[in-house]
Amino acid sequence: MSSYTIPYVTTRTNAGERTVDVYSRLLSDRIVYLGTGIDDGVANAVIAQLLHLANDNPDAPISLYLNSPGGSIPATLAIYDAMQFVRPAVETTCVGQVVASAVVLLAGGAAGARQILPHGRVVIHAPATEGGRGAVPDLIV
Repeated sequence: MSSYTIPYVTTRTNAGERTVDVYSRLLSDRIVYLGTGIDDGVANAVIAQLLHLANDNPDAPISLYLNSPGGSIPATLAIYDAMQFVRPAVETTCVGQVVASAVVLLAGGAAGARQILPHGRVVIHAPATEGGRGAVPDLIV
């Protein structure tokens, strides 16, 4: 796991200046950024953001930006289900690379609102079984 500093941004408001982490700033513009592998903790954070934005304004679309190597299938499907459940359209964008189970999230965006940036990359591989080896047809009993 890499270590990095979360950037902060300062914005001017009527009440003065306000400094927040960049993820909070993006969330205020209805943007959710998923830039890590997907596990239960990441899924919980993304789902909470989707539910918050849906409750805040059920008619405004939500933008989900993805740069993820994938990860836990149950956690990914929990995010996917939340994307389908919330009333606002969830627009998905691949920035960087979307791999394995994260591709499901990219494809789960609203029809006509799925995109890949010019240097983005989508990697899909054959499904594997837990602990199994070999081609999928060889693993079918």
